[in-house]
Amino acid sequence: MKQSVRRNLRQAGTAASAVLFAVFIIYTGSGGLSGEWKYHVQEEIFAKAEEMYLPAFCWVNRPPGQEAGEWVREKALAWIPLVSYAEDHVSRDSSIEDEETLARILEAQANDENAVDENGKLIGEPDESETKQQAETVSGVDTSIEKLRDFEYLLGNFYTVDSSTMISADQLNADDLLGRDMKIDSDAEGPKVLIYHTHSQEEFADSTPGDTSTSIVGVGEYLTELLNEKGIKTIHDTGVYDIINGKLDRSNAYEYAGAAVEKILAENPTVEVLIDLHRDGVAEGTHLVTEINGKPTAKIMFFNGLSRSRTNGDIDYLPNPYIQDNLAFSLQMQIDAENKYPGFVRHIYLRAYRYNLHLMPKSLLVEAGAQTNTVEEMMNAMEVLSEMLYDVLVES
Repeated sequence: MKQSVRRNLRQAGTAASAVLFAVFIIYTGSGGLSGEWKYHVQEEIFAKAEEMYLPAFCWVNRPPGQEAGEWVREKALAWIPLVSYAEDHVSRDSSIEDEETLARILEAQANDENAVDENGKLIGEPDESETKQQAETVSGVDTSIEKLRDFEYLLGNFYTVDSSTMISADQLNADDLLGRDMKIDSDAEGPKVLIYHTHSQEEFADSTPGDTSTSIVGVGEYLTELLNEKGIKTIHDTGVYDIINGKLDRSNAYEYAGAAVEKILAENPTVEVLIDLHRDGVAEGTHLVTEINGKPTAKIMFFNGLSRSRTNGDIDYLPNPYIQDNLAFSLQMQIDAENKYPGFVRHIYLRAYRYNLHLMPKSLLVEAGAQTNTVEEMMNAMEVLSEMLYDVLVES
């Protein structure tokens, strides 16, 4: 609202100044016209200007004896302090509006479980023809650097962009994203990976109510074990951030989880990788499953927040200096999956907000399966995901 008021005032001031300046030029520069023509031109221009832009200004009510040039100058300059005054007064009471804006942004960020677009199509899921092609070929898409340098190809084959945001070729630069080093020193002391769950209450088709080993937390525990077995020292935060006063409440889950993770990172400064593990929410008739190594395996999707709204541009309230690193991490994971496990990953989903991905350059938000998957399918997915993480983080 504040920016809109300023913009409208500037536009009005500019329009008024332009009209008055044009009138002044015509008036002072029309010496070649006869006095009668000068009078009619002048009268017509001022009448139209008043009608369109300046109904409050009245040429006929100018002070007696005041020259036209002096009147034009006086009225044009009057707009300048008006714009400054309005900007100063609009900005003085911005704190309430800022708080309301932030509240709306955080509410929108909390509602990230809408996996179906306005046409009912599953977000990040390839078309049926694309899925069939993946099943028939070793790799579903061409991952050569030559193809990936084509922005339209990269965007169309690897990403789904939410209608709330946008991304440019500068950000999706394959050479930049694939050239960023995601490797960790797995031999060094201390944990290297932290897995946590902003939404700890997410369960599956055959989960046992109250048994966290069959919820997303149990899935995260299995991924933790797998990574540790591969020599990637991993810790698992089982904190609950989406239960308030005994009830499910996700409205502030990202803020609570972010604060807790920052504390854990302060206590474990060797951590280099953050993984926020979720499961998606889909229509009951949708089953996100494929077959890998002869096992039914839940599909996964990487999720990136760009801290940018299509409507208002960069969201200053949610800064993230690591957006390019986040994008590099998810793309390198995506390409590894396309090359080795075609059909396992859905398109990377890009949305407007931040989702705590600003806490570390190597941050992933993973939507693994959905409520319609079985616990077995989810555990099988973690076996594949752990292999991918080893490929990207360790293997040279």
